Amino acid sequence: MKPILIFDSGVGGLTVLRELRVLAPDRRYVYVADDAAFPYGAWEEPALLKHMVALFGDLIRAYEPEITVIACNTASTLAINALREAYPNEIFVGTVPAIKPAAERTRSGVVAVLATPGTVKRQYTRDLIRDYAERCHVRLVGSSHLAKLAEVYMREGFVDEDAVAAEIAPCFIEADGKRTDIVVLACTHYPFLVNRMRKVAPWPVDWIDPAEAIARRARSLIGDEADTGAGEDIAVFTSGIADQAIRRVLKGFGLRVETRRD
Repeated sequence: MKPILIFDSGVGGLTVLRELRVLAPDRRYVYVADDAAFPYGAWEEPALLKHMVALFGDLIRAYEPEITVIACNTASTLAINALREAYPNEIFVGTVPAIKPAAERTRSGVVAVLATPGTVKRQYTRDLIRDYAERCHVRLVGSSHLAKLAEVYMREGFVDEDAVAAEIAPCFIEADGKRTDIVVLACTHYPFLVNRMRKVAPWPVDWIDPAEAIARRARSLIGDEADTGAGEDIAVFTSGIADQAIRRVLKGFGLRVETRRD
């Protein structure tokens, strides 16, 4: 049986893998971290788009996935339409900021979207606000460092809480007696830091993690049959390098690091 491929720029997509394993525990998974290109925010959009279309051609040929989950807001909002056009026989599930559910849940009407700079500047994100949250005050917060902090935390087990506090501070708004009550985590790396965010936040808010919704969508598009005798789940790093710290993390997620096949 063909595997489910989960793709991210780093380890953030492990949050989606964790949720999808709950819904489809008997399937085989290939986790791909495009760490050679991390962070995506440092790229110019045309170059990143070209890189992603070429890379997915290699991955599809190598692993022949049943479905591909792009567990990365930046990659999804930039490239998913181009990928669907380039590979029309493949099934892609993307990740977009959870602006619609945030607008439905907020009581104060003040919502923050915490994302990478690339996701913040994307027209796709603004279209979501226009379509689903026009009655809300939505603060877009582009963090240049939070994904890297999450990577450090996953590898080393600790993080500079002052640095986390500085990155999330712009999310918290007080105006006309109302203040932020929901923060959308619009990057799959960020949920790994959510406990630290709660600790350093100036007041309690709901933190919307997209992983469960992404997993539910992916599960709805695959069959019900179990993948018996398919072998172990693997992780692939596009750099070809995975240090001992990240290997320990991946082992905890039931993944063995494999050299990428082209």
